Amino acid sequence: MRTFQLVLHYDGARFAGWQRQPDARTVQGDLEAALARLCGGPVRVTGAGRTDAGVHARGQAASVQVPDRWTAASLRRAMNGVLPQDVWVAATHEMRAEFHARFHATARRYAYLLGTDADAMSPFRRGREYALVRAPDRARVDAAAAMLPGDHCFRAFAVKGTAPADDEHRCVVYHAGWREREGGLAFVIEANRFLHHMVRFLVGTMLDIGWGRREPEDVARLLAAPDNSEVSAPAPPHALYLDAVTYPADLYLPPA
Repeated sequence: MRTFQLVLHYDGARFAGWQRQPDARTVQGDLEAALARLCGGPVRVTGAGRTDAGVHARGQAASVQVPDRWTAASLRRAMNGVLPQDVWVAATHEMRAEFHARFHATARRYAYLLGTDADAMSPFRRGREYALVRAPDRARVDAAAAMLPGDHCFRAFAVKGTAPADDEHRCVVYHAGWREREGGLAFVIEANRFLHHMVRFLVGTMLDIGWGRREPEDVARLLAAPDNSEVSAPAPPHALYLDAVTYPADLYLPPA
């Protein structure tokens, strides 16, 4: 058997999320069906994270073990030949046998896209970004985002009960900030881990700050809060993208 990392792009609009479900279409389910067809038997696909229904990916990572007749190039080519059009293997890398897409990840990066120009309501854009009638105040959302880098407890920005009771809900945020993009803004955040709905709660709260409904200092107060009772409603999922997952270099095998 050989171990590979799959780097995946997918449009989350028609998926009920990443994780396999018995009676709903999922990304993991489609990938495992494709690999079973190619390998002649069940193949388990392990993702770096479980994206929710409607969330997209431009750099999701997954680990698989397949028979040793496959190379990185042949596996990518064959998978793209049988996968549906809304899932694409952008790259394959041969990895050390112990590679695990979730446990070996050292960082994950997400982007949340806002559409703020007159064309944001176009049907070609509004399913891929959050179209706003009124743009948030940039200085206020920048001030809020500046409080996020570092090692914090994000219990207030997570769905209650989705993490184990003994989990401290701590995440190390390496970078968080807003940037200009064509037609709007993007919030980009990179951290060692993310909690359920964490990015969407952060964006929803910062939008309320940007519209004057809350103050930037509320972020610091929420980072110290014992629960999520005072967080803003989460931003919708369709504008969220998993952009990249990072692994230690020594897990990669040299190209054949």
